[in-house]
Amino acid sequence: MALINLIVLWPVGYAAFLVFAVCGARYEMPLRWPDIRYRDLVNLFANATTKGNGNMAFDHISRRAFMAGAATFGVGSLIAGGLPAFAQAEQSTQPQPANLPLHRKIPGSEKSLPTIGLGSWITFNVGHDPVLLQNCTDVMAAFFAAGGQMIDSSPMYGSSQATIGHGLAALEVERSTVFAADKLWTSDETGGAAQIAETAQNWGLRQFDLLQVHNMLDWENQFPVLQGMKAQGALDYVGITTSHGRRHELMAVIMQREPLDFIQVTYNPLDRDVENRILPIAQDRNIAVIINRPFQGGQLTRALRNAPLPGIAQDYGAQSWAQLILKYIVSHPAVTCAIPATTRVDHVRENMAAISPISDEMNTRLPEGKERHAIANAIGDAL
Repeated sequence: MALINLIVLWPVGYAAFLVFAVCGARYEMPLRWPDIRYRDLVNLFANATTKGNGNMAFDHISRRAFMAGAATFGVGSLIAGGLPAFAQAEQSTQPQPANLPLHRKIPGSEKSLPTIGLGSWITFNVGHDPVLLQNCTDVMAAFFAAGGQMIDSSPMYGSSQATIGHGLAALEVERSTVFAADKLWTSDETGGAAQIAETAQNWGLRQFDLLQVHNMLDWENQFPVLQGMKAQGALDYVGITTSHGRRHELMAVIMQREPLDFIQVTYNPLDRDVENRILPIAQDRNIAVIINRPFQGGQLTRALRNAPLPGIAQDYGAQSWAQLILKYIVSHPAVTCAIPATTRVDHVRENMAAISPISDEMNTRLPEGKERHAIANAIGDAL
């Protein structure tokens, strides 16, 4: 019987798997098996099998993605030369950090996020330059290897969205490990859906975790588009953004009027206006907060480059000005995540190390109360 299974049943099952997977991918055919849908299975192939135009491309399927799907059908052991199917399926395909970074819960949700994400404004606007694309991919690889999840972009950021899509595909990143955040940026009352579709195509994704009305542009018309997507289950979170300390009064009004999940604002030891009203409203209404421009677009860290690090930095394990600034920002109880942008692998590692355990004996410590004021004063004195 074992010999019959090996000679007859396994090849038949293998062939059936190929027919269902490939035909289903080409024609969006549902699998007619109880409680199993085509989409549930194809998601196993996600990034490794999606071309830049968003169409499934099984002629480019990677071995790793194929093994993940094969394991679902119990044929993984045959392909892998005897490795049990479930063991193959459970193997992680992403580098796992030795120590997980500091997470913070998204208000009103069971999910949490690492408190440092990755921005893409300017840094990922590299066009089709292969060298620069590879550099951005290397930055993303270091970010994910350190336990990062949130990547943020916008249609306003030139080719940044396509750069992210390139990196995700090149790294074969599993969808579940990415918190994909992008924005709606249009004053066309009927153009929101089309822009979102183009954004998804650039990323190579079917669905985003968070979409935000960028700089509150035409927010009264665009916000209902995002809320509608959320109501249909096509989006998890809805938000609005601003930057450079602009239009906080309007943001405060929207925060109190609309059912927002996220806001995005500028905040750092020098730009602290949001402490007065925006962050308190966010805490009161259980709105998650993303911080952009934590280094003032690099101006703050450049200004501090030659200044000696104050002794207070040692109390929190900060090895650089950048780490001390990030610790200050994410230590505010209203802040969920900061998204520094960078073109350098060493910088993204430095940023992530600011919220990662220094050793098994000493975890990351964040300042509180008067300690936060002391850090802000130390930075002001050093400038």
